[in-house]
Amino acid sequence: MKRLTSFLRTRLGLPRDDHGYSTETVVVIALLVAMAIAAVGFISATVEKYASNITLG
Repeated sequence: MKRLTSFLRTRLGLPRDDHGYSTETVVVIALLVAMAIAAVGFISATVEKYASNITLG
């Protein structure tokens, strides 16, 4: 697979180093997004629980 990637980069004139995100960075960002989604879910569930106890009449 590495040879194929290298071949395609050479043929297409792409730079050898893509200066992209490392795998660790992608994993950390994914974990942070998952934690943010969980926090929003927890907060919205709590707000809905307290909002259902409000009486207007």
